[in-house]
Amino acid sequence: MSKLAASILAGDVLHLGDAGRLVTDTGCDYLHFDIMDGVFVPNLSFGPHVLAGLKTAVRAVYDTHLMVCDPMTLIDAFAKAGSHRLTVHVEAKNFEESLAKIRKLGLGVGASLKPATPASSLVPYFDKLDLILVMSVEPGFGGQKLIPSQVDKIRELRALGFQGEIEVDGGVTLENGPLLVHAGADTLVMGTSFFAADDPQAVADAVHGF
Repeated sequence: MSKLAASILAGDVLHLGDAGRLVTDTGCDYLHFDIMDGVFVPNLSFGPHVLAGLKTAVRAVYDTHLMVCDPMTLIDAFAKAGSHRLTVHVEAKNFEESLAKIRKLGLGVGASLKPATPASSLVPYFDKLDLILVMSVEPGFGGQKLIPSQVDKIRELRALGFQGEIEVDGGVTLENGPLLVHAGADTLVMGTSFFAADDPQAVADAVHGF
């Protein structure tokens, strides 16, 4: 059964509590938080206080993706805010130190790859990772179309021997979801496809059936 991580970035910013409750009420596995600093990617999103506030109203597994230049500056803050898992980019500063710090804090340890970054760049870190997040669009904005070559990257990660969880984020839909799962993905991150759906429950049920 595939897992679904609903990205709150696509939720109604005026009603984030309601958006978060929709994630849990429909049985999504993770509430995905995209953190952007406006430099590593050309957009800004949320700070740790937003996650901390939401956590007071919504009980979920908080899956936090740090799209920032130096994750070491934010790991403590998002851990304190209530993240259960933290994913950092292999292209960012202090990558290996960030993995070690997340592990020391007792959180799930993730690494993410931009579309142009080869799967092989993470091989030296496989034993340090609980999950790999494959970005199937250029990170920074929701609503983009999936880059087909990233399906091959998922297959390559499995061929290289990674046995942990593989997430995929960017342009994920009910149409391409089965292809991603067949390639080796465990978890599909959906923003627009979930929150803009006429029936989010049907989306969650379909993903869990892949």
